[in-house]
Amino acid sequence: MNKPFLADRIDGKGFAADLVEKLTVDVADIKSRTGLTPGLAVVLVGEDPASGVYVGAKHRQTLAIGMESFVYRLPAETTQNELMALLEKLNAASEVNGILVQLPLPAHLNTNAVINVIDPDKDVDGFHILNAGRLATGQDALVPCTPLGCLMMLKDRLGNLAGLNAVVVGKSNIVGKPMAQLLMGENCTVTVAHSKTQDVPALCRTADILVVAVGRPEMVKGDWIKPGAVVIDVGINRIDRDGRSRIVGDVAFEEAGHASAITPVPGGVGPMTIACLLANTVTAFKRQHHIVTHQAVVAV
Repeated sequence: MNKPFLADRIDGKGFAADLVEKLTVDVADIKSRTGLTPGLAVVLVGEDPASGVYVGAKHRQTLAIGMESFVYRLPAETTQNELMALLEKLNAASEVNGILVQLPLPAHLNTNAVINVIDPDKDVDGFHILNAGRLATGQDALVPCTPLGCLMMLKDRLGNLAGLNAVVVGKSNIVGKPMAQLLMGENCTVTVAHSKTQDVPALCRTADILVVAVGRPEMVKGDWIKPGAVVIDVGINRIDRDGRSRIVGDVAFEEAGHASAITPVPGGVGPMTIACLLANTVTAFKRQHHIVTHQAVVAV
């Protein structure tokens, strides 16, 4: 007999919609008080279909909250020098407050060099080495969007995170490492698990907060999860099952009913990523112009 599913579903789609609504008010306040409009530039190199969809979504949502959107679609054969020259131009453009280069880039381009030529104060992806260093040392940083969204949902759910045991499964520069830094900044006791970690299931069972970002469909089973834990599933994986294709996370969702709360896939972490990109652009604008507004949208 299957156990009842008692965990609350964390509604990332609803949370993101609320954040976007607050950002819309914040942008209107900025414009009325300063006469300036925050602007986001997104650069896409090549014709990757998924990247094209993401760029289109970012463009539409940027305009929807009242910001300026600048989209640069470059051919796949764009050279390193050509891309770097464009980014230097955007660094100098006063109307551009945030810059994002859609990844992955074509293989002939040096991704690290591209990321690190972006002005760190306009690096709304939070990938620049200076932003990584600022985050690691507890200074004001632009934080990668996905872990920022995860932290916002955790704080909304749990309030004060101090003293909680947190396990982050995955150590990527995009999610795992910055997620661990953010949780340490909230005074959690943090362990990062990865492919060389011994007995990952036992480690996961110690977690009050379990964040999983490994890109392996349903890797984390129900018996890996401590009863009452809050589970954030960052994975988005397409699988074929029973003759049809479906999207699943890195956690076996139906086995996780004894958690206190869990993000579903889809509809959990995913919607927060673009919302946090917009939030980072507003944050970057405020820092560049030394502006304090009435609306405190992002508190981490």
